[in-house]
Formats: sequence, C-alpha cells, structure tokens
Amino acid sequence: MKVAVTLASGQLGSAIIKALIAKIGKNQVLGIARTPEKAEHLGIEIRKGDYNNRSDFDVALQGVDQLVIVSGMDDPQRRIQQHRNVIEAAKQNGVKKIIYTSIIGDEEGTGFNPVVKSNRQTEEDVQSSGLEWVIGRNGIYIEPDLEYLDNYIQAGKISNCAGNGKVGYTSRAELAMAYANMLLEEKHNGQTYNLNGQAITQSQLADYINQAFGTNLTFKDLSVTDYQKERQAALGDFLGTIIAGIYEGIRKGVNEVPSDFEKAAGRPHLSPLEMMKHFQQN
Repeated sequence: MKVAVTLASGQLGSAIIKALIAKIGKNQVLGIARTPEKAEHLGIEIRKGDYNNRSDFDVALQGVDQLVIVSGMDDPQRRIQQHRNVIEAAKQNGVKKIIYTSIIGDEEGTGFNPVVKSNRQTEEDVQSSGLEWVIGRNGIYIEPDLEYLDNYIQAGKISNCAGNGKVGYTSRAELAMAYANMLLEEKHNGQTYNLNGQAITQSQLADYINQAFGTNLTFKDLSVTDYQKERQAALGDFLGTIIAGIYEGIRKGVNEVPSDFEKAAGRPHLSPLEMMKHFQQN
C-alpha cells in the first residue's frame, strides 16, 4: 500500500506525514508538494504537485492507494477547482480512498463564510467521487496564538471580537495523529468528524497561557467592526476580513460543536494546557 499527502511542505501536511511514517514506515508514504525541494527534509519520496495543474497529479498519484488532500490556502473560489483537479486525477489513477482536511464553521453571516463554503463544496465533491472517503473538519489551531505570544505580552492582553464565545482549539500534532488513523483504519470510511478539543473562551485561553508561560494576560473584547478595521489595517482588506470573520464566528457560537476527535484518534484530545506544554517542548 502506498499513501500520499498533499501540501507536504506545509505545517499540517508535514505533520500528517510524520504521523504516518511512525505508523507504517517511510517506504509506504510519499509527499506531494508544489516545490518538492521544500519537503525533502521529510526523508521520503516527494513528487511535484501544483493544485492548479491537473497533469501534475496524473503523474504524482501513480501507484497511490490512499490520499490525504490538505485544503489549499488560495482564494476560496479558486480552491474549489484546485481541489477538483486532485480529486479527478485520483479517480483516473486508481486511488481508492481520499481523506480531506476541512474546517469547522458556518457558511453564513461572517467574513469567514466564503472559506467555509469552499470547504463544504469540496466535501461534496469528495463524497460524490465514487471513492472511499473520510472528512475531518478541523478546529482552530492553537499554535498561532502561542506564536503571537510576544505581541500579546507587549500589549498585556489578548484582544479580538470573540466575546464570550467558545472554541475547541486543536493543534497540528493532534490533527496529524487523527488523520493518520482516519486514513489507515477502514472503520472511519464514510464519516465526517469534527476534530476539535475542549471548548474555551478567550478569557480562559488567557488564563491557560498565563499558567503555561508565566504571563499576566487578560482578554479585551472588541466590537466586530473595530476588530475588523484593526485587522484590515494590519493585514490588508482580504486577510483582515477573514481573520475578523473567524472571531466573529466564535462570538456567534459556530465553533462550539461536539467533538468527534476521540472516535478518529482513538484517545481523548489533549487539554489546552497540555497542548501548550507540548508546544514549549517542540
């Protein structure tokens, strides 16, 4: 059996590859990357695959039995066709099973909804492919908050528009373990899983960070309008709107959903504090 993972040079793709190598060894795992040289450090076969180029995947998927499609980062409308390029190539080249890394979220009412809509369309495309499939809907990664810690410390606070809404943070390492199981175990076929951890508020997030890192942060709630303006000024209109939309969704409760992580991974999700300690160790 040969399994492949797209976006192998990215953080989630490489984490999934490492989890698969731990389970089945390097010889059965290959990575696909737009720039193969950026994934050579993984120590496995890397094939070229640009989501915009269907013909890349007609070559990259030769001999592949099972495939993890890591969701792309392009404009939402372009991503739909990009993912279809991979799905169609998988169908034509004998791939038997597709895993797709989607996201938790709502399709209406925030600046983030175009991203969620594009993911839902790819979910439908995967489900109608005629292949075996499993879909994971990722919770929000905790790593960006931890990587932004120096900025929080400088400001003395975490500020966004999430209000008292809760979000089940996850981590790339947790997701990678779940996706490796979902790929290799047939019992997951035909399932859509919410892959998220314990639901917490932003005030609780600040408290956990204080415990793990010895900081003294508080949470300041901003209006959606004020936070969007702040993010747009810092990141540009497109990305600023997306980021503000994520936190507006948290405020509205769209990220407080039941978790299927234990079903997918075979063990409970790490707690926020455990994920922070794991981040410190790595």
